[in-house]
Formats: sequence, structure tokens, C-alpha cells
Amino acid sequence: MKKGVLARLVDWVRGAQPQVTNWENVPLAQVQKAAKQGHAEAQFHLGMMYGNGKRVAQDYQQALAWVHKAAEQGHAHAQYNLGAMYGMGLWGADDSTQALPWLLKAATQNHADAQILLGEMYAQGIRVAQDDQQAVAWYRKAAEQGNANAQYNLGWMYSTGRGVAQDDQQALDWTRWAAEQGHAEALVSLRRTAEQGNARAQLNLGVMYATGQGVEQDDQQALDWTRKAAEQGNVLAQYNLGRMYSTGQGVAQDDQQAVAWYRKAAEQGDVEAQFNLGVRYGDGQGVEQDDQQAVAWTHKAAEQGHAMAQSNLGLMYERGQGVAQDDQQALAWTRKAAEQGNAQAQLHLGVMYATGQGVTQDVQLALAWTSKAAEQGNAQAQFNLGWIYLNGQGVTEDGKQAMAWYSKAAEQGHADAQSMLGVMYGMEQDDRRAYFWSSVAASNGSSDAVNNRDLIAKRLQPAVLKEVQVLVGEYVEQHQPR
Repeated sequence: MKKGVLARLVDWVRGAQPQVTNWENVPLAQVQKAAKQGHAEAQFHLGMMYGNGKRVAQDYQQALAWVHKAAEQGHAHAQYNLGAMYGMGLWGADDSTQALPWLLKAATQNHADAQILLGEMYAQGIRVAQDDQQAVAWYRKAAEQGNANAQYNLGWMYSTGRGVAQDDQQALDWTRWAAEQGHAEALVSLRRTAEQGNARAQLNLGVMYATGQGVEQDDQQALDWTRKAAEQGNVLAQYNLGRMYSTGQGVAQDDQQAVAWYRKAAEQGDVEAQFNLGVRYGDGQGVEQDDQQAVAWTHKAAEQGHAMAQSNLGLMYERGQGVAQDDQQALAWTRKAAEQGNAQAQLHLGVMYATGQGVTQDVQLALAWTSKAAEQGNAQAQFNLGWIYLNGQGVTEDGKQAMAWYSKAAEQGHADAQSMLGVMYGMEQDDRRAYFWSSVAASNGSSDAVNNRDLIAKRLQPAVLKEVQVLVGEYVEQHQPR
């Protein structure tokens, strides 16, 4: 609360702008006509023009009159400005008792500036009886809308215990949210708290510097603050530090250090750390490969509801990888992940129903789960769905739908889908497209596509063949994995 509420009132009124800014480009005569016809936004804008002397001779009486008309129609911004005018006695508004009612009208319409102004009025006892609880209530309404000033003020109230039970965690959270929006005082407060050794503040600064939220992005600062918090045992900081070592953000990439920090966080119950540690043990990345450890950490994450961990655990049970093979456990964990919307699990569940693995074969459920995964953009599911439509498995055979889904998968680099497109276009005698997709598939490692490509090439005129080969080269250069 660096600038006093009265001074800020002056700033807000003088600089107030309508919510619809294109009125600046509307000819004055049209603005006046719309205002006279009862258009609230035009009335408000015309009032501000008279008050600020823009495009018309300054006339406070006209200003107040037009803003009043807009406010009476429920125009929240006009109500807010009218309350501010009455509060300061600006533009001839000399009845201070009118300030509170108009501000309340705007605030109850969720006008954040009105809400924070009311908060400051109650906090300082301006025009109202001083009431910290009311101040907190109004600050909170504006803060929950993302108003940085309100977030900072609410954090200060929690820090001092004014109008609310003192709560350092709440104070820090609200201050951080304000700082992330670039609120200078909030950032100073957050840094001061971090420098005093508060691990949560150090974590928050680390995140802000890593993402550039509220500060200039700086990997070194992100690393330094994250490390300080991690060394104090902050679990989120430990996980974040593990990710930094994993990706090499602000520090030399180091898989062993990544594992070490993931382990610290995982042992404190962090679900993402547990999942990542399970993956690391499965791949032998930064740690000796150990399927049993992979299962153990993946299981911990899965039990906490981590969808990808549940999906991976289902695959582990299906394959007997680090655990006794168990189709029922595979089905149970895969279903949990699929029901959370995990595309990999939905694909897997579709395959299980299609093949009857661990479950009664059901082509309709196979279609349903495969469709869910395909619609999320899973390339393998899109390919499988193309096959389902091509062969009429649980659905009416539909070559157009098959080609549409093969195309989606092919555009994501799925070699088998690219190869199938080559075959299907060849059957339609569309040799240009047939050669194109067969060639792309061949460059992506499909041996089946090579024969089709060479067969189609014989049917194309040399000039056409050369033209399509150029297109293939350009497409592969832009889209195919390297």
C-alpha cells in the first residue's frame, strides 16, 4: 500500500478508461447521439471526455451528468468512477455520502478496482468505520480475480494478522501471486523473505526466475534459489532441482544428480518424483537398471493417482516386467489410467478388448477406447482406428473414415499409417499420392512401403515422378524424425 488511497483515487479517476476502447475511434457526433439514445457505454465515455477535456471543452457538470446516467443503467465502470468522484469531490461531485453506495454497486458486479478500493477504505477507515474484516473480504474478492494490488494487500493482512488469523503460508502465497504479475512491492517482500531463509519463498523465487513470471527469466537465479530451498528439505524444490539436472537448465546436465534429487523428493512422497524415479530405474538412466525398483516407485506414484504411472504399471503387469505377470492387475491399472483420460492407457485398453487379453473380447469397447485415444491425438490409436474402420470391426466398414484416421496418424510420422495411405491411394489409382506416402513411409523405415513405392514409380511419367520426389524430399526434411 505504497500510495495512499486518496491519491490513488485521483489517479484512477483521471486515468479511467471504458471497458470498450473502440469508442476512441467513433466520431464525436455518433458518441453523443448514442449517449442521448441511452447507450450506457457511450454515456460513460462521453462523461469521461467532458471530464478530461478530450475532443470536447472540459465541463465537469456535463462529465458528472453523463457518468451518472451510465451508472444508473448498471454500468460497473461508471459506478466505480462515480464512487471515486464522490469520494474525492472531483468534477463537482461534492456529496461524499454517495461514494460508498456507488462503489458497492460496482463491487457487487465484481469490478476488481472497486473491490480493492473498498478494501483500502475499510482498512484505513476512510468514509467508513475502520473494519479489517471487511477490508480482507473485499481484498479477497479482487485478489481472486487476479488483481495484483489486492493480492499483495491480502498477503500483507495475512502476514500481520489484521482482519484474519495470522498465516505465514497464506501471506507468502498471495504475495507470490502478486509478484508473478510484476508487482514491485510484492517482489521485494518475497525476496526479503527468501533471503531470511524461508524455503517456500526461495522455491517461489526459483520458479519465477525459471519461467520469467514477474521477473526477467534467469536460469542461474532459478538454480540458486531452488537449490537453497531443496537443501532445506523443501520437497517441491527437490523435485524441481532434479528436473533442472535432468534437462540441464542452468546447470550441466547430470542424470545421477537428477536421480539423487528425485529420490529425496520421492522419499517425501512427491508423486512426480516417484514417477520419474520409476522411469529412471526402468531405463537405467542415471542409476543401475532395476525392474523391481522401477515397479516399486511406479506403484507408489500409481497409488497416488498418477495416470501415467498407472498406465506404465499396467504394462509392467502385462509383460511381467519386474513383477509376476498378471493380466487382471494389468487390466485394473490400465483402466484406472484410461478413466483419467490418459491416451496411452486408452489405447492399451482398446487393444486388450480387441484381443481379449485379460478381459472378455468386446469389439464395441475396443472401438470406444481406441476412439478416445485417437481423438486425443495418439498416433498409434489413430492408426488402429483406421484399421478398425477399414475392416469393419465393431463398426460399419468405411474406407473414407479409415483413410481419414490413417492420414492423422501419418501426419504425425507413423510409418505404418503412411504405408497404408500409399496402398489405399494406389488402389484408387491416385499414383501421385500413392508414391508420395509410400516414399515418406520408406524414408521412415517401413520396408513394406519400399516395394509399393517402386511399383508405383513405374506407373508415373518421369516428369511427374521427379516432381513428386521433390515434394517427398521437402516433406521429409520438414516433418520426419531425424
